[in-house]
Amino acid sequence: MIAVVFAALAGAANLLGGALVIARARRGLGALDGMIAFGAGFMLAVAILEMLPGALAVSGGPTAVVIGYLVVHLTQHVMTPHFHFGEETHFDAMVSRGVGVWALIGLLPHSFFDGVAIAGGFMAAKQLGVLIFLAVALHKVPTGVTLASVMLASGNAVRQTVAALVAIGMATVLGAAITPAIGLLGEYGLALAAGVTIYVAASNLIPETQNRPGLMAPGGVLLGAASYYLIRVLLGEH
Repeated sequence: MIAVVFAALAGAANLLGGALVIARARRGLGALDGMIAFGAGFMLAVAILEMLPGALAVSGGPTAVVIGYLVVHLTQHVMTPHFHFGEETHFDAMVSRGVGVWALIGLLPHSFFDGVAIAGGFMAAKQLGVLIFLAVALHKVPTGVTLASVMLASGNAVRQTVAALVAIGMATVLGAAITPAIGLLGEYGLALAAGVTIYVAASNLIPETQNRPGLMAPGGVLLGAASYYLIRVLLGEH
């Protein structure tokens, strides 16, 4: 199934983000601000202009959008303490390995719905699936950076950190694999994923860009949104 292949590619981006932290590639992490801003703008445009219209056309779709939004809020900011996107530098505050485990637990549902989003997009139209894949892949590197830095800062070994990165990648693959087989996910998967995507873009990524000085962050958000229109033209109408 093509959605599973694209989900696996998106999940692999988590490993890239984690590798940057493990290797302490400062040059690579320096580009993270621009990537977060670009990804935020692109994701927001895809969620509102592509995913949301399809979600609202389904009976019960608006409710599913809200549920998707709240699920991520619950797992990332209620169940998971001290969570934000980006490299964790407050190592003195991260002394318990349990914090890294909670970060993993918080990201697993998020990653699962990334796969649901990709599969739901391909079920609706090939072009929509590709757009959602690109949006998901763009925020997977910051996600990998987040998880790896929190895992390491909380005293976990590199092996455990890599295992956590693989786990959230596999959650994305699982979401894509089971969506067509489960009726509720097949029907409401796109709506749930729209809520998740809006949350990640508007509540996770854009607030991170607002803390960055200069024009790179706001310019990156605008460029990300503009790139959506360019890619949609290249893919054609659907």
